[in-house]
Amino acid sequence: MSGVMDDLDARVGSTTSLLRTVIGTSVRTEGGWLSSSAFVTLLEELGVPAGRTRTALTRLKAKGIVVLETRAGSAGYSLTDAARLMLERGDRRIYQPRFMDDDQDWFVISFTVPEDDRQLRHQLKRRLSWIGCGSVAGALWIGPGFLIDEAEQIVADLGLTGQVTFFVVQEIRGATAPADAIARWWDLPAIAARHEDFLAAHGASLAAYRADPGPQNAFRRWVLALDAWRPIPYVDPGLPLSLLPDDWPGRRSIPAFLELRDALSVPAAEYIHTVVASPVVARTAHHRGQESA
Repeated sequence: MSGVMDDLDARVGSTTSLLRTVIGTSVRTEGGWLSSSAFVTLLEELGVPAGRTRTALTRLKAKGIVVLETRAGSAGYSLTDAARLMLERGDRRIYQPRFMDDDQDWFVISFTVPEDDRQLRHQLKRRLSWIGCGSVAGALWIGPGFLIDEAEQIVADLGLTGQVTFFVVQEIRGATAPADAIARWWDLPAIAARHEDFLAAHGASLAAYRADPGPQNAFRRWVLALDAWRPIPYVDPGLPLSLLPDDWPGRRSIPAFLELRDALSVPAAEYIHTVVASPVVARTAHHRGQESA
């Protein structure tokens, strides 16, 4: 984690959220750096004015996501090492969502953090919730076993290794049925609402793209859909379908997202490359680089 976390609290569709989504889909595939003008052009395609994009870039620089770098006389931004690791960690979770199988293990984390370190305790709980863990009790949390490495990294980053114990368990037992326990430990209505919102906003995006195909349209629809999708695999850890309601909207939203990914991500990347390689964008970036020198 290294102090750099995905900004999942940012409102979907906001300048900050859209910029972080564009950064995640462009910088690594375009040589590790994009000019300021390229960012402005890409965000303008999403309806964001140039001034707001530049302000958001400055804020992400302050957060340690990007660093200002001039190449060939053009001002631009590259990723910090911490941000690159953050994006690499998120790739599998975001682009390859999964459900936990009935026969897979759970992990349970128990911690004792003294009152003097209550801020660390708050950060631990917040970060556990960010990766999709459920709260059994104040200092007892649970999650699918495949999230244990992320949870251990959070604990290590916060320097709490000596105050935390992890357990790996095979099943949930007790007087309360597992499905009822899951509904108590996770806010299932809130998670379901995220899936429903995604379907309502982007369920028809693929048909709309096929009616008007082209890299520019693919870019716009893909980034907007990805921006809406990006927080969902964090708040929804992929609990076993057998423990979720029969009408669980994730059964529909995950296939819808995967269809969009398969159809739009490649032509969207082509559009990004076209913008980055554009002589007009390059000249503008060079001019702005001279002005800032």
